[in-house]
Order: sequence, then C-alpha cells, then structure tokens
Amino acid sequence: MECGSSHLPHLLLLFFSLLTLSVGKRSPDFRICAYNVQKFDKQKSSNYKVLHTLTRVVYRCDICLLQHVVDPDGSAIKKLLTSINRYHKMESERYEGFTYKSVSSKPLGRSPTDMQQYVFIYRTQTVNETGQYQYQSEPQVFTRDPFAVQFQSSRTKINSFVLIALHSEPPQAVTEMNQLHDVFLEVIKKWDNKNVMFLGDFHAGCAYMTRSDKKNIQLFSNTSFSWLIGDKVDTTVTDKTNCPYDRIVVHGKTFLKAITPFSAQVYNFGKQLKISKSDVTRISDHFPIEVTLRSRASLPQVMTLMSLLLSISVVTQSFVSL
Repeated sequence: MECGSSHLPHLLLLFFSLLTLSVGKRSPDFRICAYNVQKFDKQKSSNYKVLHTLTRVVYRCDICLLQHVVDPDGSAIKKLLTSINRYHKMESERYEGFTYKSVSSKPLGRSPTDMQQYVFIYRTQTVNETGQYQYQSEPQVFTRDPFAVQFQSSRTKINSFVLIALHSEPPQAVTEMNQLHDVFLEVIKKWDNKNVMFLGDFHAGCAYMTRSDKKNIQLFSNTSFSWLIGDKVDTTVTDKTNCPYDRIVVHGKTFLKAITPFSAQVYNFGKQLKISKSDVTRISDHFPIEVTLRSRASLPQVMTLMSLLLSISVVTQSFVSL
C-alpha cells in the first residue's frame, strides 16, 4: 500500500497532463469577416501590394464577405483566389493547408457605371455552401439588393446558418436597413433556417443613421436581433471619421449563443501586420470587421477524452483498493 500510494500522485499528474493536451487540441474558432474593398477590380487586383495584403487579410477567415467588387468577368476574384491558395503552401503548417472557393452575386446597382458584386470567399475544408439567393425588392428599395448564402459547417456549434450581405447607399441607409426585416422573412421562408446573420457596410452611423433613426429600424426595435458591432466602434481607416458604418447583426438566441463572447470587432490589419496607413488605404477607407463562432469538438476528440477519463478512473480505483 505504501508503494502504491507514493506513485499515485505522479500517475494522476500524468493522466491530467494528457487530458489537458487533448482539450488544448480542439479546433480553433470559426471566423466570419466582412470587408468593403472599395472598387476591387481588374486594375486593383494587378497591384501586387494590394493583392498580397488582401490575401493576408482574407486568409484569416473561414468565410469572408467582400463588398464593392467590380468584376463582371470574374478575373479579379480569380486572381485573388489564386493568390490565397498559393499563400496556403507557405502557411500550411499553421493553417492545415486550406484552399478557398468563392460564390458571387450578379452585378448590382442602378447605374451602369457603378455595378457592384457581393463575393463570399470560404475555406472548403471547414465550410460548405449549400444555397444562394438573390433578393429582389419591388419597387426597388435597395441600390444593391441583398445577397444571401446558406452555409453548413460541422466545425461550428450552430452547424447551418445564412449570411446576408448588404452594402447600402449612404443617403438611403435607414430605409434600406429597415427593409432588411422583409429580406429576413423571405430568406427564412425559403430555407426554413432562422440562424441568420446580416453583415456588411450598412453606413449605420454618423450622419447616415442617428440615434433617433433607430426607432424606424425594425432590426433595432425587434429584440430578436443583436447588433454585435456597437455604435461607438470606428470601422473607418481615416482619422477624419469615427463612424460605425460596418455592422454584424444576428437573429435569435441560438445563433447568439454559438458566437464567441466579445469576438465581434474591427480588424486593424495595419497595426497587426505592421502595414503603413497609405498601404491600408490602397485597398479601402474601411477596415474589415469579424466575429467568431464557437467550435464543436470532433468525435475523435470526444472519444480520446472519454478514454482518458476512463483510464484515470481505473488507475485511481486500483490504487485505492491496495
């Protein structure tokens, strides 16, 4: 008994160390991003600095919504995807060698000289696109009608969810945001999925949306919707503005509980990647915004955890019985 008792603490320490390692190897949180890239076209994609920086920004995300893409033939996004998928070879040890695909809306707008696309770029190893829907307002309320994409990811606790993109026209921001509730109703009817997130450059702040305007916006008055980027957050690059234009809004408690607390934020990649402000503004006068979803433990991880717990129990019982 004396011999068994002297080794028990050491064995328990070993097993608890293994248990900690197992838990520590869980999948990282799932990141969703949105970025107004301010007229990302063939010319802009040919700028090496812009392409390289944008590659590094998008690569961090499992899904990244790009807005203000002007790419009717798809060549600019194709060049970006090639750059991202080439970049993964250098980062494969850190990011498991992910590859990316995209899904794009049609060109949207009221003027032939300002037709823009919404583009979702996503990691094929962590998420699948399961449907897309182009909303059409009649009469036309939106300058660029919202674009909805349904995704499925076994790595997230929520599993299936819908992302709805909007890049509003500044003078029409309040009207367009209020109309988003009708978009929500149509989308949940189409897919029978209430796990909905709105994201994009809403121009939801400063002169375009005041405090008094909120009472006219159903996404504010309806408590089922949560605004994850606050009114005091600055999503712009220039020092001349301090405005929460870019937003993330989620519907329902189920989706809200699947989000990592306090993860919704602006990604100041100039500071994080040590890039000059002039190079940041080569891409856009906005910063990206992001939020992370909680990860779901995989079956092998759960089985490993159960095995370790069982081993601890057996060893403990054997020493206690000595």
